[in-house]
Amino acid sequence: MLKKLILFVFILLSSKFSFSQNPVQDTIYLMNGQVVGEKIIDTILGAVTIINPKKPSKKIHYEWDQLFMVRFADGNKRYYYRQDSALSNWFSRDEMWMYMKGENDARKGFKAKGAMVGAGIAGIIGGMTGTFWGPIAPYGFMALSGLPRVRIRHNTISNPAYVESDAYILGYERVARQRRKIKSVIGGTFGLVIGYGLYAMLHPYYPETINVGFSK
Repeated sequence: MLKKLILFVFILLSSKFSFSQNPVQDTIYLMNGQVVGEKIIDTILGAVTIINPKKPSKKIHYEWDQLFMVRFADGNKRYYYRQDSALSNWFSRDEMWMYMKGENDARKGFKAKGAMVGAGIAGIIGGMTGTFWGPIAPYGFMALSGLPRVRIRHNTISNPAYVESDAYILGYERVARQRRKIKSVIGGTFGLVIGYGLYAMLHPYYPETINVGFSK
């Protein structure tokens, strides 16, 4: 009886352990810095194919030029990126890896709140003029938002040693400047709507009509 009890407990624990283990997935490293962890079902015809996790009845195909590397569940790696100036692949494989790390860290940690607030203020000011020239202020701000130097904050870096790599900094700055422009468009558009709304309510109280050159 005791042996049967011990055997039952052993089988129960073994089954519980086996069901609690998550299946090890393949890992796809894309050239845009994103990482996809899914089971690869095909690697032929110039693409790597997985099942769409959101729509299991459909597949996602990643062309080889979209891929940096694939790490299979058994630990083997297959590199798709190679340094080739004819393909505009100027970085070595190690440099491109750091460049992608920079992109990924900026994508996760760079918020660009200042660009959104600045463009919002410019939008409000432009909208409150009540003229067709109002959008110039926020969208001009957006056009210039990529010029200032990007400050890489330590709390957004996944590994402090990465900042020693020029390739990492270039990748981080590319995404950060892109994010500044996106947030500037969002903030500027909202600011512009608010500004025109304020103009509609307050323009009767303006000290004088704004003349932008159309009045005779």
